[in-house]
Amino acid sequence: MTAQIIDGKGIARQIQAEIKTEVAELKARSGIVPGLAVVLVGEDPGSQVYVKNKGIACQKAGINSLEFRKPADFSESELLKLIQELNRNPEVDGILVQLPLPKQIKETSVLYAIDPDKDVDGFHPVNVGRMMIGEPIYLPCTPAGIQELLVRSGTPIEGANVVVVGRSNLVGKPIAMILVQKAKNANATVTICHTKTRNMEGFTKEADILIVAVGKPKAISGDMIKPGATVIDVGVNRLPTGLCGDVDFESAKNVAGKITPVPGGVGPMTITMLLKNTLRAARLRLEKKG
Repeated sequence: MTAQIIDGKGIARQIQAEIKTEVAELKARSGIVPGLAVVLVGEDPGSQVYVKNKGIACQKAGINSLEFRKPADFSESELLKLIQELNRNPEVDGILVQLPLPKQIKETSVLYAIDPDKDVDGFHPVNVGRMMIGEPIYLPCTPAGIQELLVRSGTPIEGANVVVVGRSNLVGKPIAMILVQKAKNANATVTICHTKTRNMEGFTKEADILIVAVGKPKAISGDMIKPGATVIDVGVNRLPTGLCGDVDFESAKNVAGKITPVPGGVGPMTITMLLKNTLRAARLRLEKKG
């Protein structure tokens, strides 16, 4: 048996086409065009590419993209001032500050300064709290993308035994909280494993859905996977042989029922869900206008 490949690129294109249609309808109905402000401080190569791709995706979807590129020695006070200006700008529906930030800037100070209603990354404590109690406005983009991959690949979630390997604030904790909710496309039984988990294999081999986000190349091998399970590999690791995930794809694909590739699995979904959150923010702006 060879696993079905969950095509993240194809699913992302499908959702982005839906977003483009909805953006055009919103503009025709109300005159509102969603606006996303992206702030990049420094010259990190990965961040440069990511910001460029966000701009391209916004353009294709009909979303206004405003980019603010600042030098690596940009101060925290200057960045906080810029965020306050964007908070007050009525044409800006979403604000995203690209991480990582230079060492002189405290990430939490910056993320907490963003208006929760414009926090389309879903990292502000207010939005984390809303997610926790099952009343989210914006879900964090990568976890939301994982949920969409499960839904659109026809993977049953309700009642499933989900094991999340990794407990980061960006992926592990939020995807666990999303899938455990008493809600549509959720209602799973969720276990979180991490570096201090004893007998990791005992948990992973019981998972109907296995989500791996540990940042360690090929940490999960095929013999740790339940036959027929759906495997979502969030990791992206650069090795001399090329990119690989946190799952050993070659051994896993012969055991799993469905699996995401690296690249081309979870990655394309992150920007897609950012666009979806920005559209949601624009609709909230329209609601406030009455």
